[in-house]
Amino acid sequence: MSLRRILLALTAAMVTVPLVTSWFRTNAMPQAAEPAHVYAVRGAKVFTLSGPPMENATVVIRGGRIAAVGQNVDTPGDAEVIDAKGLEVYPGIFDSATTLGLREIEAVPASVDTSDVGTYNPQLVAMTAIHPASELIPVARANGITHALAAPLGGGGGFRGGGGSVITGQASAINLAGWTIEEMLIRRSVAMVVNWPTLQTRSFDISTFSLRERPFTEVKQDYDKRIFELTDLLDRARHYAQAMEKGSIQNYDRDLKLEALVPVVQGKLPVLVVANQKRAIRDAVEFCDKQKLRMILGDGSESYKVKELLASKHVPVILGPTQSLPEDEDAPYDQSYATPGQLRAAGIKIAFATFDDSSFSRRLPYQAANAVAYGLPYDEALKAVTLYPAQILGLADQLGTIEPGKIADLIVTDGDPLAIPTQVRYLFINGQLTSTDNKHLRLYEQYRKRPRP
Repeated sequence: MSLRRILLALTAAMVTVPLVTSWFRTNAMPQAAEPAHVYAVRGAKVFTLSGPPMENATVVIRGGRIAAVGQNVDTPGDAEVIDAKGLEVYPGIFDSATTLGLREIEAVPASVDTSDVGTYNPQLVAMTAIHPASELIPVARANGITHALAAPLGGGGGFRGGGGSVITGQASAINLAGWTIEEMLIRRSVAMVVNWPTLQTRSFDISTFSLRERPFTEVKQDYDKRIFELTDLLDRARHYAQAMEKGSIQNYDRDLKLEALVPVVQGKLPVLVVANQKRAIRDAVEFCDKQKLRMILGDGSESYKVKELLASKHVPVILGPTQSLPEDEDAPYDQSYATPGQLRAAGIKIAFATFDDSSFSRRLPYQAANAVAYGLPYDEALKAVTLYPAQILGLADQLGTIEPGKIADLIVTDGDPLAIPTQVRYLFINGQLTSTDNKHLRLYEQYRKRPRP
């Protein structure tokens, strides 16, 4: 290559790189705005969820936390004031089990990081795989989703009839704004995700794109093998915990998988057991009770069939989307809508989540709203996407209500956040006034302005 061509190429690169960098910062990372350290949201109706709503109240935010809330709160002199007269303030909405940040485009494997090779991977942590520049994150937060439990949910046994990953790793709690995962992180490890093995004889063969039947004896053999392996792994984790407590690190070989399971067997870290069928849920509850594990049931489409067992064992349930057909072909068509109310009536604490449907995390408020018409009280539906997820996941000291000292994840709306017409006027994540711009909005504006014939 001639010297002239080399100089031209270098010049082009020097011009192109700043342009690409500028585009990336403007379009790919529409994250939290530069923080004014103090905000005062004045004149709004504030739904604290820790008490009755407050009319004409003020919320003061300082250093990322809620500093004060009430009707007689003074506005700090250094605060950026937001006039919220006629608007309503709620805690931010919590997607309590999702692949948001871990899954971008289902058909592009390189953009999906919800599981890893192997059946048991307790040492893996979701936060290490989260992509802060995901286009799905701004879409979700524009509808009031301010924080989420990013969970490695891929490779479940239900789809493969008993195969796939059993322990997929640790779920991480994140805020939905930040340039890096360190800025987004609320808690590194919140729950260990377990995809409970199933006894399905029918499975989908991706190679032939058709259903195939397996003998029950073969399926049962695989199931028993998985349960034995899981039991053995937990037993070894207990012995490993004893070695850690009583011995010196020089006296045993470090095992990252067993080390990750130590908080689980000690009862410090709950297990989020993803199971849907009645038999699988019952077996999982009995297993966790015997192993003395703190269980949270995930998805649980047939949880209404064992609600008495769940209530007696005090097992909370994080439900999947209500806007879906029942998995049981004999179930009523509206069973998905009715299940939340039935569980709540049985005394079971519930929350709503999108699970694998991360591209529709924005619709989480409406999943809760649909259950209201089928027996779930409205106040319970609102708490099931705000306060109850925080309580179930051990984060209630930081999230779920509008109280002094808690993380300032708030939404300021022009109405009921569970109603489709409602718009989010202001969005605070980690105490920062955050943009609601997103890809959906940009495309809407682009095509709304297209020339008409």
